[in-house]
Amino acid sequence: MPSQQEVRWSQLKIGVIVLVSVVILTTLLFLMTSSSGLGFFSRKLTVMTYFENSAGLKAGATVNLEGVTIGNVKSITVVTSPERKLTPVQVVMKMDSKYQSSIHTDSIAKLTTVGPLGDPIIDINSQNATGPMINDGDELKTQETPSIQDVMKASQGTIENLNFILAKLNTVVDNMESGKGSFGQLLINPDLYNKFVAAADDFQQVTTKLNSTDNTVGKLLNDNGQMYDKANDLVAKADEITQDMQSGKGTVGKALKDETMYNNASELLKNLNAIAADAEAGKGTAGILLKDPTFAKKLEDAIIQTDDLMTGLNQGKGTIGKLVTDDTMYTSANKLMNETSDLVTAVRKDPKKYLTIQMKIF
Repeated sequence: MPSQQEVRWSQLKIGVIVLVSVVILTTLLFLMTSSSGLGFFSRKLTVMTYFENSAGLKAGATVNLEGVTIGNVKSITVVTSPERKLTPVQVVMKMDSKYQSSIHTDSIAKLTTVGPLGDPIIDINSQNATGPMINDGDELKTQETPSIQDVMKASQGTIENLNFILAKLNTVVDNMESGKGSFGQLLINPDLYNKFVAAADDFQQVTTKLNSTDNTVGKLLNDNGQMYDKANDLVAKADEITQDMQSGKGTVGKALKDETMYNNASELLKNLNAIAADAEAGKGTAGILLKDPTFAKKLEDAIIQTDDLMTGLNQGKGTIGKLVTDDTMYTSANKLMNETSDLVTAVRKDPKKYLTIQMKIF
């Protein structure tokens, strides 16, 4: 049987172990709460916010500021006041007061998750906040973010459209396998395939021809830049001509730069306008021609008489008319010329026969 001293010593060891364990648990609890921004000895800041839907948020969830843990969710309740009809979910948060200066009245609180499928938490964004520092009991504005359920609901229409498109593609593939349409014929019709291969061969021949230099296009493509050099020289000459024109050289350059030609042309136009004005007013010969009815009548009579004269000539009237239409004179003149030519020929052959000179002395 143990002695009383041994029992007391055992009790003392147990008490020390229990005391050390309590101290360790207290330290661990303090460290855990300090890491979440809610240490036992830190002053707490209570802030509220309202959401349209809690999206699975639970009491005790983490509250972050720009990704840094500063507190947790104290409570989540649904309020029925009319002014909260659109955002009925009230979330009360407890935060470490040392972050109070970093949170403003226009900071934005939104629901997010830890990873794609993690638990929902609250993240506060103060990057663009410029309002006054928040106080205990204030309310933060919220920004609704789509949850997984919202994304799935929104994707239902896209999935239905994809199913519809896949059904159509399946129909197209079936038609192609059954030989319907151009692609279907291409798949199962050997004649069409052979034509396609022949067309590809023709295209290959054309390509080979273009790569050779025994044709115009081939020379153009494979002349080692000769055509390019000629075109470049042509452009250089055109640029030189343009520069000469800009500097006033040559006829065109003088026409562009010399004001004398412009002034002469302007003066000529003025003179033509004056002449036209005088003619319109009946001044001068041109004006009389345009405006005098007597002259116009005489001109008309002259034209009529000329027409009558030409008509008479064509009909063979008068001496000139007979000369124009009667070939008798032409025939007589032609006969006379022939006889004269014969006479000259005969005289050249025997001049003594036709030329006799008699001399008399008185």
